[in-house]
Amino acid sequence: MIKRIQKKSLGFLGMIAAVILIGISVGGCRSAKKITTAIAKKDTTMANPVDSSAMEDLKADSIRYIRTLYDHIKSNTLDCNTFSAKIKVHYEGSDGKDYEFTAFLRLQRDQMIWVSINAVLGIEAFRAVITPDSVMVLSKLDKVYQLRSVSYLQEITHLPFDFQTLQALILGNPVYLDSNIVFYRKDDQGISLLSEGKLFRNYITLNKDDLSIKHSKLDDVDRLRARSCDLTYGDYEKKDVVLFSTYRKIAVAEKARLDIELTFKQYSFNEPLNFPFSIPKNYKQK
Repeated sequence: MIKRIQKKSLGFLGMIAAVILIGISVGGCRSAKKITTAIAKKDTTMANPVDSSAMEDLKADSIRYIRTLYDHIKSNTLDCNTFSAKIKVHYEGSDGKDYEFTAFLRLQRDQMIWVSINAVLGIEAFRAVITPDSVMVLSKLDKVYQLRSVSYLQEITHLPFDFQTLQALILGNPVYLDSNIVFYRKDDQGISLLSEGKLFRNYITLNKDDLSIKHSKLDDVDRLRARSCDLTYGDYEKKDVVLFSTYRKIAVAEKARLDIELTFKQYSFNEPLNFPFSIPKNYKQK
């Protein structure tokens, strides 16, 4: 059992250290409106023909609306010097088996992410430190350690990300959201935008009331990769002036599928933190 927890805990490290985001096919966005299509549809409902200048005004209004939403998302990203959390993890791998464990996470903005993962009976199984250019992992049950470059995270997750992207994922900020917005949709479920970047298309849905992130679906621009992910944000809490999503559900698929639920049981911002990490002399390098 402990060995299985070790294996799945390492998978969680890969997830936590990697941004499990690449979402549902763009076909899932088929109900979204392309800007020009939406404008044309509005025109057909008018009793009188609209001249070209009116069409341009409608298009400009849509573009301004989309720009306002995009700017709101960017300006409301969580920005803190330090962050710490206790996270309950429910993990279902490609073998169909469920695993649960607790992870403790500490973050120093733009510098370091520290993770400790407990197995059964509160025994610490892994401790890791991730920096913008390196990954260090202690496997305490096996008494081994690994020292790798940050590219190691890309190897074990098959995702092109960096430290900044990982940091954004942990804090609940949007990832792979490009300013190139090509679709939008507004309905009773919320407001959605589809951005298209160099690597991913991101179909992001905002809650209607406060425009917090509700859903993020990303699709690899390279269709041959067939990577997909569905990321849900929920159970928002307001702490001080910060809205924070205390529940995340992540479903990822490429050649295999994994599902992860993260429940933030405790969390704090901008408190003094330490990041204890040392390699015992009797540990062997793996």
